[in-house]
Amino acid sequence: MVDESERSVTITQIAREAGVSVPTVSRVVNGRGDVATATRERVEELLRRHGYRRPLRARGTSRAGLLDLVFDDLDSPWAVEIIRGVEDVAHAAGVGTVVSAVHRRTTSARRWLGNLRARASDGVVLVASSLAPGLARELLEAAVPVVVVDPTGGPVEGAPSVGATNWAGGLSATEHLVRLGHRRVAHVSGPTGMLCSRARLDGYRAGVESAGLVVDPALVREGDFYQESGLREGAALLALPDPPTAVFAASDQIALGVYEAVRRAGLRVPEDVSVVGFDDLTLAAWTSPPLTTVRQPLAEMGALAARTVLAAAAGEAPANPRVELATSLVLRDSTAPPRS
Repeated sequence: MVDESERSVTITQIAREAGVSVPTVSRVVNGRGDVATATRERVEELLRRHGYRRPLRARGTSRAGLLDLVFDDLDSPWAVEIIRGVEDVAHAAGVGTVVSAVHRRTTSARRWLGNLRARASDGVVLVASSLAPGLARELLEAAVPVVVVDPTGGPVEGAPSVGATNWAGGLSATEHLVRLGHRRVAHVSGPTGMLCSRARLDGYRAGVESAGLVVDPALVREGDFYQESGLREGAALLALPDPPTAVFAASDQIALGVYEAVRRAGLRVPEDVSVVGFDDLTLAAWTSPPLTTVRQPLAEMGALAARTVLAAAAGEAPANPRVELATSLVLRDSTAPPRS
């Protein structure tokens, strides 16, 4: 990579002068083919005129042999599955993987970006990361291909993204509980600022309403994907004058917290409260009772993101800017008809 101070002009300045977006200039710099001929020629002329120094790989030298995988945090089994998928593809391609966590802090993200500028990279896979606008711009300035996995507030401009059918997953979980006869179905969501959380919540609402029921606001609680929020919100739900007989949790970890809330209330899963999770982490099959959950193909999502970013590094444009892999309901022993 070439440090910004060594360049006579930035990609942002080129984009402004050419009247195009920064991602368009980035695609030209990376030699990708998904740019109109006239636009490419205009941008190339400006690059030559201003003496823009391309990153090494864009000048035709060999690949860096490194792929950056960046998380908000690494404190979840969810992250392990993504890493496994990315690493499988990277290993097969003879590429090393650099794993980083920015901990949702601008200072950490800026430090990582500085490290990226100091070395070569074939591409970046950002996992559920919402970079500040300025940092997202700087990442595009680095002219390194980027793919986002399940973006938090929205995708990085110009970067393809990979996710799962979260709405359909939320719908299938809720419909399963309704078909069992539950009429008081609660939902503990993930952070509502995240697109995947909102999609699962919308799927839940659609499942309730399609059964001719009304969504009770008291039965919808916001969690954060971790056990502690499942315990907290599960306890609040069970303390209601008319508590739910079933809970759809937006993650398996939330579901485990709900399990504990049920236990502390002197109740049992599924005899008193049915529980459905989301993710199908390895631990879901080993809970007591084994957890019914929506399988999110996390390893496959990581693998697709890695293949997409490596293809972009080779100059191939993605077929679709957004790809969603199918979810599926995995039935185990945590759900049953409500007590009559």
